[in-house]
Order: sequence, then structure tokens, then C-alpha cells
Amino acid sequence: SFGRTAPTILEIGTGMGETTAHIAQHMPDKNFIGVEVHTPGIGSLLKLIDEKSLTNLRLIQHDAVEVVTHMIAPASLAGVHIFFPDPWHKARHNKRRLIQSPFVQLLTSRLAPGGTLHCATDWQDYAEQMLAVLSAEPALNNTAEGYAEKPAYRPLTKFENRGLRLGHGVWDVVFTKVVD
Repeated sequence: SFGRTAPTILEIGTGMGETTAHIAQHMPDKNFIGVEVHTPGIGSLLKLIDEKSLTNLRLIQHDAVEVVTHMIAPASLAGVHIFFPDPWHKARHNKRRLIQSPFVQLLTSRLAPGGTLHCATDWQDYAEQMLAVLSAEPALNNTAEGYAEKPAYRPLTKFENRGLRLGHGVWDVVFTKVVD
């Protein structure tokens, strides 16, 4: 509990937490729930929460599918962020990718009308899959013609800057839930 009513954003896969902490610090009017399974990442983000005195960020160390299924109420989220999920780049592992139709349907059910689902990746074939899967969800509308410009609230990560210097692309897909 945050002890207040505010729009809530779920971030799946906080990594080491720099991006999550940055966004929470720069959006004090929103509540953030970060989900991560990697213990060092949780520790790093807890340290950042303390250093930045963030009161609008909570963490859950657990499987994201279970968290969304059992802990997030339908139509309760203002947004979901999934930045640079594991690309499972070997073709035989693609089925392990997080962004697939059943999970996108589940996430969409947890978004309030007008809520945003924002994914980013630096693997082009995963970007294409993300765009196709989100485009196929009837309750979602793309905010762009194809890929979106990087929203100002998503900072460039050290990893992403390195990739951009090496000429790698980064793709953002930003969809909103249909308002009935």
C-alpha cells in the first residue's frame, strides 16, 4: 500500500533498478510497482530507493505472470512498462519470450481504460514480435504508426547508450487500452 490514491504503473523486470528509480523520482505523482526475480537487482533498487528517498515505489520479487494474475486487480493500472526483457534470441527459445498473446491479454485486462502498455527492446526481431502481438490485441490501440518515439520519461540506459554507439537499434512500442 502507498497510503494514497494515485495512478499506478507496473514495471516488469526492473533489472538493476536505475531506470525504475529514475522514472519514479521524476514522476512523484504516480505510484510504481516493480517486479523482478533477480536478487542482486532487487538489492540494487532497494539501495536506490533509500538513497533517493523514494516513497512512491514498491518492489515484488516474484514471477511476473503470477504477480499480474494474483496480485493486480482488473482495470487498476495506469500503465505497464516492460523495458528490454530477455530476448531469448535463439529461435528455439523464442517461446520463452514474455511478450506473447496470452500474457498481453492478461496485462490488458489489468489496465484501466486509457492505460498504457510500453515495451522497449534492442532486438529487432523481438521488436517485430512485440508490435505484431500488441497490434493483434483488440483492446489495444497503437499510439504511433508502427514504432513509437522513445517517450521522454524513459531514460537511456548505460546498456542502451553502448548499443546505440555500436549502431544497434532500439524500438519502443506504446499502446493504450481502448476506452469503451
